[in-house]
Amino acid sequence: MRPDLLKMKEIALIYLDRSGGLQKFVDDCKQYNDSKQSYAVYRFIISINPSDIAELDAALGNQILHKPMKAAQIFQSVCFIAIKTLSLIEQLQTEAQINIVLKPTHLPPLPSYVLSLCEFPLDYISQRFYMSEGIVIAMGTVTKYTQGARFLCSEETCPFSEDKQLVEMIDAKALSAFQGYSNNKPHFRIQSFTVFLRDELSNKMKIGNRYRFIGIPACIQNCSQFTVCIEVNSIQLCSPEGTSCISENFKYLLSLTSSSCWRFTAMLATIFASQVVPPGTYNTLKLSILLSLVQTCDRDRETADYLDLLIVTSDTLIADRLLNYSACLVARGIRHPASNDIFPTVSKDKHGTGTASIQACSALLAKGGICFIGDLLSHKKDKLELLQSVLESRTTTVFIPGKKYGEDVDQQVILPIQTSFWTFVDEDLSSKKYVQMDNTLIGKLDLSSIAANLIDAFGLLIHCNELSCQPPLPLFDHIMKKAIDPEEAPYTISQQFRTQDYEELIVFAKNLHVELSSEAERLIHGYYLASRRVRTDSIHGSKLSTSALKILVSLSKAHTKLSLRKKVREEDVLIAVLLFESSLTLKHGASVFCVAPNAVFPFDLIDENTLQQRDVYLMQCYQQLLQFIATYGPGTHVTTSEE
Repeated sequence: MRPDLLKMKEIALIYLDRSGGLQKFVDDCKQYNDSKQSYAVYRFIISINPSDIAELDAALGNQILHKPMKAAQIFQSVCFIAIKTLSLIEQLQTEAQINIVLKPTHLPPLPSYVLSLCEFPLDYISQRFYMSEGIVIAMGTVTKYTQGARFLCSEETCPFSEDKQLVEMIDAKALSAFQGYSNNKPHFRIQSFTVFLRDELSNKMKIGNRYRFIGIPACIQNCSQFTVCIEVNSIQLCSPEGTSCISENFKYLLSLTSSSCWRFTAMLATIFASQVVPPGTYNTLKLSILLSLVQTCDRDRETADYLDLLIVTSDTLIADRLLNYSACLVARGIRHPASNDIFPTVSKDKHGTGTASIQACSALLAKGGICFIGDLLSHKKDKLELLQSVLESRTTTVFIPGKKYGEDVDQQVILPIQTSFWTFVDEDLSSKKYVQMDNTLIGKLDLSSIAANLIDAFGLLIHCNELSCQPPLPLFDHIMKKAIDPEEAPYTISQQFRTQDYEELIVFAKNLHVELSSEAERLIHGYYLASRRVRTDSIHGSKLSTSALKILVSLSKAHTKLSLRKKVREEDVLIAVLLFESSLTLKHGASVFCVAPNAVFPFDLIDENTLQQRDVYLMQCYQQLLQFIATYGPGTHVTTSEE
């Protein structure tokens, strides 16, 4: 035996002993030895740290990183000798029966070990380990294959077969192609790549998630096509990359408005999206957008709070631009193309296996973010019915007919939909026009072309009536300025509070962990119970949806986050109640707790005096809320300011 090869085997044994891998190997051998099943191949997984091995022996470390197949043979020889020396597996006859899978815990943090399909040149023939990242956009069903030969195995009872799964991924940078508005967005072509998950890695990925993984790239030929694929070796769910800071201008604004719990968020909404609309316009909509954005969640949580927005407007162009701009402020802000499917679909796997492949579509790509589906009325009735079902359950079911995809039985796959939905409708097209009829309830908006249950499924219904009151000259002026010079910041405030500043603020705010105070919780429950009582009749029952209480809590927490606080106060609940009651009025008409359409922004906020007037007005609303609860919510005690 060559001296260098002998030395590497010795180092491999030393490393296994020091790292605890040898004891794990002995335990794995014991399971094989105790099993009554006969094996032709004995498979062992060995976790290795390439950096630690390189410190022991540079030659072996280099072998693992750049020639992993040969490195596996070295460990295979060491393991065979250990089995024979210690009599670990009585049935084992030859070294070839041992299948060693080396799993690096990480790779050196150097550019040469990162594989990115967005960069050239590409090296697919080195057969070495690379680290890469991607987002799952399609996932096939699990199929059997023979481990040694790696071909399809049709015999389900074959003891030498394991599970394999094909997954389609895209580079995370490619998500920007699915966003609408973006500064200096280049034109590029999206190329997905295929990864193979074998054995214990099957079903370790979920559609829509972002993963970092180590694998070996290769090329496979299907007819005349060559496809890049990666044999995945290890998988790690990517943690969200957030920032823990906000701009100095926002910090200064927070200190200036610290005398009131309402002023900071009011100013945020007033100056928000000045690149799209003039400051001071569409304030209620902009505040609702910001509240929805800070309720997005990068982490994979089943109990996340969602805030879905349905906007009714007579100027759909402005609404479309505003929502487009806002969706791009989060990493997973997806603009849904009207010609595509919103929810997952099933198709045949393109690699020729004949199995089913679930395609992600917009809702899953927007996981943890915003799915902006554009004009609601541009979607067909069956799609709207599915949307209603998803909004109510936060899940969708994918049906896979077994006969079509080579399976014995049909399958149903239930997928969680973890995103908030934004949409708008043209006021002129959705109704005959908003005119108060004798038989129409006060404040109710006529949306006869949209199913009532679908409207109720959205957390907030917002009526943008700026243009219906009077033509806003600042808006016309803004449009003219952008038409003349699209790149110029039309207002000084746009230079002080940039798009990037809002992106950082949203990331910071949405990662705050907020809790309800006891006073805020009592106020929410008091309003909810009183509102149910006044909006219930003997024929139709309660007009409040089953999710009303959850929406109120979500709105209250969102306002607290946007205020950069961690404890929900009664002031936060008041904003939530006013927004929610305004939405209820548009859906069902006004109640005895009469809220003005512009209750959250009753004045133009131009100076300290108008901010003070708004505070006084909101305090009056707060007193009316307490009176409403005391009158129609018996059994609910809410502490008044006098007490």
